[in-house]
Amino acid sequence: QEKDFWNNRDEAEKILKKKKNYDFLINSYKYFEKEKNDLYDIYLLAKDENDNQIIKETFNKFKKIKDEVKKLEIKCFLSNENDVLDAYLEFHAGAGGTESQDWALMLRRMYLKWFDKKLFKYQIISEHKGEEAGIKSTTLKVSGHYLYGLMRNESGVHRLVRISPFDSGARRHTSFASIWVYPAVDDTINLEINEKDLRVDTYRSSGAGGQHVNTTDSAVRITHLPTKIVVQCQNERSQHKNKETCYKMLKARLYEFEIQKREAESQKNLKSKTDIGWGHQIRSYVLQPYRLVKDLRNKIESSNPDDVLNGNIDQFIEAGLIKN
Repeated sequence: QEKDFWNNRDEAEKILKKKKNYDFLINSYKYFEKEKNDLYDIYLLAKDENDNQIIKETFNKFKKIKDEVKKLEIKCFLSNENDVLDAYLEFHAGAGGTESQDWALMLRRMYLKWFDKKLFKYQIISEHKGEEAGIKSTTLKVSGHYLYGLMRNESGVHRLVRISPFDSGARRHTSFASIWVYPAVDDTINLEINEKDLRVDTYRSSGAGGQHVNTTDSAVRITHLPTKIVVQCQNERSQHKNKETCYKMLKARLYEFEIQKREAESQKNLKSKTDIGWGHQIRSYVLQPYRLVKDLRNKIESSNPDDVLNGNIDQFIEAGLIKN
């Protein structure tokens, strides 16, 4: 209602978007509250008449309402300005050669399975495969509703304990891999990047893509010298397109870097990035000698690691949002 409300259109649209989200939460709460009260009245009548069929139906509807309210509760924790954005995901194998590289590939597969279940779209921006198996590193661009908000607490080191398929002695190995999540900022975010602060390298793509991709220096790597942030892209045949994608990724990384500098908790995460190993893991996946997945931050556990590694990680995602 302010006279100058629409003078800054971008800011006005942000406020309207926030208002729309609050209206949705409030109206949904009122709807579920009414549904709950109506169902309770029906349950009392059915109980007085000993109508077991109606009682059973009300219990089933109560369960459905509970599930919907749970989804609504999760949305209440997605109120940060960046939560609605898409995200970039980086996977890196820790020390340990083939074993850790295979674990990095398994970790990426777990998240891809989860994206498929949620109907999120993703593309591989760059990938460096291991000599024998797995991946040394890879970067994904993922698009989905409130994607960054859901994924931001997944950043960190993940630990795997299993009987190694690469060990002829069938010994138990501990491997580490990391995932780092940062928002895919849009063009409304203004970030000045000084060309003098950048080192741009081109190289030959190492992935699939046909004769042209593998015989020309189409892949691009950009290093931001002041922060030592490195981004790279090799999924396009055109060096120009790969460079454009790199600039978008760098903008996103620098934006996230500035956010993390202002947040003490995120500062700790930045320090942990220097060592993908003991003492920094956020979650452990144990396949031998027992079977357990445990989040070391909120103590959420699952005794079915196969289910978790197949992308059923909602309980860990939700617990991470509520904890924070």
